[in-house]
Amino acid sequence: MKQIRNFSIIAHIDHGKSTLADRMIQATGLVEKRDFRDQLLDNMDIERERGITIKSQAITLPYVDGEGREYALNLIDTPGHVDFSYEVSRALASCEGVLLLVDAAQGVEAQTMANLFSAMEHDLEIIPVINKIDLISADIEQAKEQIEMDLGLDSDLAILCSAKEGTGIDDVLAAIVEMIPPPEGSEEDPLKAIIFDAHYDPFRGTIVSCRIFSGCVRPGDTIQLMYNNATYRVEEVGLFRLAREPKKNLSAGEVGYIISGIKTVSDTRIGDTITLRNNPAPAPLPGFKEVKPVVFASIYPVASDEYRSLVEALEKYKLNDASLVYQKDSSAALGLGFRCGFLGLLHLEIVQERLEREFDQSLIMTSPTVQYRFELTNGDEITVDNPIYYPDPATISKAFEPYIRASIMIPERYMGAVMELCLERRGSNSQFSYPSTGRIEIQFDMPLAEVIYDFYDRLKTVTQGYGSFDYDLLDYRESDLVKLDILLNGEKVDALCQIVFREGARARALNACNRLKEEIPRHMFKIAIQGAIGGTIIARSTVNAFRKDVTAKCYGGDITRKRKLLEKQKKGKKRMKMVGSVTVPQSAFVAVLRSDDK
Repeated sequence: MKQIRNFSIIAHIDHGKSTLADRMIQATGLVEKRDFRDQLLDNMDIERERGITIKSQAITLPYVDGEGREYALNLIDTPGHVDFSYEVSRALASCEGVLLLVDAAQGVEAQTMANLFSAMEHDLEIIPVINKIDLISADIEQAKEQIEMDLGLDSDLAILCSAKEGTGIDDVLAAIVEMIPPPEGSEEDPLKAIIFDAHYDPFRGTIVSCRIFSGCVRPGDTIQLMYNNATYRVEEVGLFRLAREPKKNLSAGEVGYIISGIKTVSDTRIGDTITLRNNPAPAPLPGFKEVKPVVFASIYPVASDEYRSLVEALEKYKLNDASLVYQKDSSAALGLGFRCGFLGLLHLEIVQERLEREFDQSLIMTSPTVQYRFELTNGDEITVDNPIYYPDPATISKAFEPYIRASIMIPERYMGAVMELCLERRGSNSQFSYPSTGRIEIQFDMPLAEVIYDFYDRLKTVTQGYGSFDYDLLDYRESDLVKLDILLNGEKVDALCQIVFREGARARALNACNRLKEEIPRHMFKIAIQGAIGGTIIARSTVNAFRKDVTAKCYGGDITRKRKLLEKQKKGKKRMKMVGSVTVPQSAFVAVLRSDDK
């Protein structure tokens, strides 16, 4: 166990975690030069295109120090985005230390702070690493000052490296061995292992990634998952190299995988404890909690006869992403579909994109909403995550919506623009701190519903890409909420209805009507697009009809001949409006989500 080091790399988005992991894999000789590719631990196309890590990965690096001692360095790679913060916390619970990456050009950002606090909660050894020192805009002295002032770490211990150029990688590996303590635990104690990830293999079932804290597990043992008390027989255990490497056993301190014929990923919960059935641990490892979705949206197939294939696609997708929650749903306009719960907006986008790419689905997705709570006049309290189930306004006594604490870190010069943006989104209780010269951290309490549309994009726009954003869920607060209906020719389209704050309802309705006017193609009859609260119309726009020039054949003659033809055309259009249906293109559902100033 003295030769094992378990560590993770944490950083703000785009500070170079995956690139540093690539260089460490190369430096330890785990991959031949001809087999190497960038973002080696990122397996999905979408991860490569967006440059983000979605699924955390683990890998065991063989390392030999200057004196010839051999070490096993277990790297547990983590996703960077705030939506996957629970996965990050479970990965940290499996480590003894972390590399805290700071971009030499960008400095310390909001998520760097959030990840530092997570590492401190787990009482981990923290090694600061200043990356991207090869950039022209790199300011190493300022980065060191921020590490000292903002993070409270010793900047003299900060290791300088450039993951892109490959400089300083040996120093990083040496620091891991020297500064991160070896794992503790005894092989003689009952088995305790924490699950920090799981993925599905179509041939072997669920492959569980785990860190062994005490005891030992071998093929043939019967393991028990402590959350649901399910038992399984172990078929194979081993380490993660670039491919899975089977071993005779996994013992205390090691990080590896267990294959035991688990049929679905949802049976394994991230953060759950594995033990042996015949020699169980007295209590599970601390810190396990259920992942709760915060953003909800409905998905429907474009053609109703594709519903069956969507069911199969979701079942297969769920095998690889246990955090997706869904249940059956139906809509008068769009037919049968599913109501899905997501960890955040990025998670929503990734689920939609992966379903379309990997499972060849054509989807319509409704406006994302959050969970609202309503206190009714009869004393009942109900939770609503779908605007269709908005209760009768006469029965509502109080309405509550979820609030978040937003932490925004920006250069000082953008303070005015960011303040204006936050106040526009109903931000309150603002707090300011100046972590270092020229940088400011602003904290706001804001409704989650105001953030899920395009807040992050707007923040990046007004700060020219320098603003960083992180949030924590706070609580539910009383608010004046109404249901905004969108009507096409007097008929409600339930897929477009939203629950909104009363004061912002008219602006939201006008935006939706104007967007729909641009997206809905012209028909042979006039289409009225209206936004309404109850029976009150608060916004309207009109898609004009195609008009054939029926009077073209009338040259000269009495005006009554022309009028007669025009009246006939008018009656025909009126009849067509009564029987004709309005076709709403798929792009219209997405367009409603975009704000005016984009």
